[in-house]
Amino acid sequence: MKKIILFFATLFMSVISFAQSNSEHLTFKGVPIDGTLSEYVAKMKSAGFKYLGEQDGTAILQGDFAGFKSCTVGVSTLKAVNVVSTIGVIFPACEDWSSLERDYEHLKSMLTQKYGEPAEVVEKFQGRVIPDTNNEKLHELYMDRCTWYTTFETKNGDIQLSLQKGEYSQCFVLLKYYDKINSDTVRSAAMDDL
Repeated sequence: MKKIILFFATLFMSVISFAQSNSEHLTFKGVPIDGTLSEYVAKMKSAGFKYLGEQDGTAILQGDFAGFKSCTVGVSTLKAVNVVSTIGVIFPACEDWSSLERDYEHLKSMLTQKYGEPAEVVEKFQGRVIPDTNNEKLHELYMDRCTWYTTFETKNGDIQLSLQKGEYSQCFVLLKYYDKINSDTVRSAAMDDL
C-alpha cells in the first residue's frame, strides 16, 4: 500500500513540475513577459523606464539597459488579445560600423553567456562585392544588402539580436524577446481571423 501511495505521490509531483515548467514566461529585466499592455508598462516604469507614449499597440519607453544609456524599449501586443508577447530594445544609434559591430558583439557575448550557444547566426553581406572598409560595410547596411542577426532559443521563448537601419541614416542594434506562451496566444487569435 505504501508503494502505491508513494508511486502516485511521485507521479503527482512530476505532473505538477511539468505543468509549472511549461507555464513559465520569458523574462525581460527579471519581469515575466505577461499581462496586459498597461500592466506591463507599470512594471517597466517601476523598473526605472520612462513612458514616452503608445503607437499602434506598442508602448514606447526609454531607459538604461544592459549597461547602455537611453535605450528605447517597445512593448508590443495585439489589440484583439491585449497580452504582451514581444519586447524590443533599440540601443543608441551608431554612426560608424566599428561601434555598431562592437556593441553587437558585446551583447552577443553576454547573451551567449546567459542563454548558451545561439541556435542561428547569420552575419553576411549580399552585395556582389564584399565590403572592405567600415564605411563600405555601413553603406551595405543602409542599402539593405547586409543581414546580421543571432537567435537564441529557450524553452520560454526566443531572443534575437540584430543590426538594423533606421530613419535619417541611423544604424542601431536591436534586441527582441518573443515570449513563447503569449506569442502562441497571439498566433492563435490571428489564426481565428483566417
